[in-house]
Amino acid sequence: MKLTILGCYAATPRTFTNPTSQILDIKNRLFLIDCGEGTQVQLRKNKIRFSKINHVFISHLHGDHFFGLVGLVSTFTLLNRTTDLHIYGPKGIKEIIKLQLRLSNSWTNYGLFFHELESLESEIIFEDDKVLVKTIPLKHRVYTNGFLFQEKLGDRKLNLDAVQNYEIESCYYQKIKNGKDIALEDGRIIANDKLTFDPIPAKNYAFCSDTAYNEEILPIIENIDVLYHESTFLQSEENLAKKTLHSTAKEAATIALKANAKQLVLGHYSTRYENIGLFKEEAETIFPSVLLADDGKSFEF
Repeated sequence: MKLTILGCYAATPRTFTNPTSQILDIKNRLFLIDCGEGTQVQLRKNKIRFSKINHVFISHLHGDHFFGLVGLVSTFTLLNRTTDLHIYGPKGIKEIIKLQLRLSNSWTNYGLFFHELESLESEIIFEDDKVLVKTIPLKHRVYTNGFLFQEKLGDRKLNLDAVQNYEIESCYYQKIKNGKDIALEDGRIIANDKLTFDPIPAKNYAFCSDTAYNEEILPIIENIDVLYHESTFLQSEENLAKKTLHSTAKEAATIALKANAKQLVLGHYSTRYENIGLFKEEAETIFPSVLLADDGKSFEF
């Protein structure tokens, strides 16, 4: 599981920082999460293939989280994209993007599908044979969701020594990896656990930005492998966090601790701070395993 931060700063883009956008590579699926201004430039800088992005998840309709979307949609057309693109976001995202495309006479030459979200409860919004995605209802000034990405368990791993010892033909290997017992020609039944090892444990990732401190999300993200949680402010500006429905680094760490997360990644820093290292220092007073997101940084988990 690889996370690439394209942008992780709040509010406005600057010459050296970008608003929220990130790529999650999980089970060889590339998911674009939020799409602030400059996202497609950051995709190029980080050498991420546009053609591999088929699903875009927009947390909410504040500009620093989706103003780059119509540009990316238009660029896909100029690149002669033919693969369908699916966009998941709050109700209204379809109207906003289609209005811009209509008034600029810039219709796509590929299938553009919108999945608009309204529920205040967590719901499954995407699922295939390898990955499942759920919403994480957040508490912000407009309707906002985070997203929980869950790997599905893969096949069991063949114990080749055992398989060869029983002289099992290779045509049965996939059946064995699928967890099935095998009947030998002499009538013996070989239990699957004698022929395989457990699959690699499935991983999961939770994206939570933007939100006030909100313990209601804890049951959804319990025991999460990696939690990205916004930390717009330091605790010294707690009053601003409460006023704007954002979180402090200390509050993000408290959520990680109570969720029993394995790893916390901080981001969405206010540009008032010159040293983002202060966020890590503050969070580590509560939770020990803290990483700082920064533009262009990648993490493998």
